[in-house]
Amino acid sequence: MDNLVTSNIRQRPIRTLVSVAGVALGVSLVMLFTGLSRGMSKDLERRASNVKAELIFMRPGAIQPTGASLNLDVRYIDRLKAIEGIEDAIPIGRYFFQSAAGIGIEQIEGTEWESYARMNGIRIIDGQAPQNVNEAMIDEIKARNNNYHVGDKIKPFQTREYRIAGIYSPESGPRVKLTLAALQEALEANGKCTFIFVKLRNSDQVDAMAAKINGELPGNTIQPTREVFAGFEKTIPYLGIFLRVLVGLAAIVSALVVMLAMYTTITERTREIGILKAMGASRGYIVGIIEKEAILISLIGLAAGFAISAVSGYLIHRVYGLVFEYSWQWAVTAATIGLVGGVVGALYPAVRASNLDAVAALAYD
Repeated sequence: MDNLVTSNIRQRPIRTLVSVAGVALGVSLVMLFTGLSRGMSKDLERRASNVKAELIFMRPGAIQPTGASLNLDVRYIDRLKAIEGIEDAIPIGRYFFQSAAGIGIEQIEGTEWESYARMNGIRIIDGQAPQNVNEAMIDEIKARNNNYHVGDKIKPFQTREYRIAGIYSPESGPRVKLTLAALQEALEANGKCTFIFVKLRNSDQVDAMAAKINGELPGNTIQPTREVFAGFEKTIPYLGIFLRVLVGLAAIVSALVVMLAMYTTITERTREIGILKAMGASRGYIVGIIEKEAILISLIGLAAGFAISAVSGYLIHRVYGLVFEYSWQWAVTAATIGLVGGVVGALYPAVRASNLDAVAALAYD
């Protein structure tokens, strides 16, 4: 039986290639989309974890999943510092813009560099801190991914150029940082920021201090830093539903492609099936041959799909800087989709073939 299965695949290379491509497409779609969402989530969480401020003070609605606004008066800084228990308060401007590569949204941050670096334990590994509104800082990851060096120019707003004054580590928040004055000037929002990082004297009093600040400065939003910079899946509405729909569509695509390929091959092999039945082959034997062929095709499609997703993820990361992080859980899900889709897709053609009349099949031209 095994020789018959492999010979059927070799003798029909085009049909086999189409079937393999269908399974590989479903697998690679699942791996690429889940790897992208997981990678971006982990990347954001990792960068947010390097922010040492315990609280974020801002106006309601200042930060959305795809945008931010400079709507908070920086004079709140003095009022925050006057509250007992607060060690420091640093204004931050945040702006979202279209990636220069044309895919995805990037962020840029305006801050008072010396205070920001001191609070978060950031060090400059090359160059120096920005000295004026025409200079920027980038982290070592962006410098490596985009092959940037100190002295190079970047255009986050597509018009005005900023010279890279220094490269810092570890990564913390947005990878590109201007001075707050530079971001205010670019967005015509003088005296404004998006939020204020609040560093507490006692990091164990987050909830108590949030309530205290709210009592002193009502009408604003005070949140723990860990909640504001939550995982990517949580900040994008319905992303989980989208991924589940994607998985379902991938399973349907795999099943339909295999079913159509197997249905076609039954017609091509009608006389062959008739000969097998005339020789005494049972219905189970016929179904087994076709299902084994579908499983073998699915396994080849799985290997091709994983290879395509790995290569595609690497190329997209190199070209666009997007982060991919694959997981065993989704790999098992993708493998299950490919195998189950192949087996289910081949079931109807297999049953139809097993029900063919031997005499009519032998007479088929």
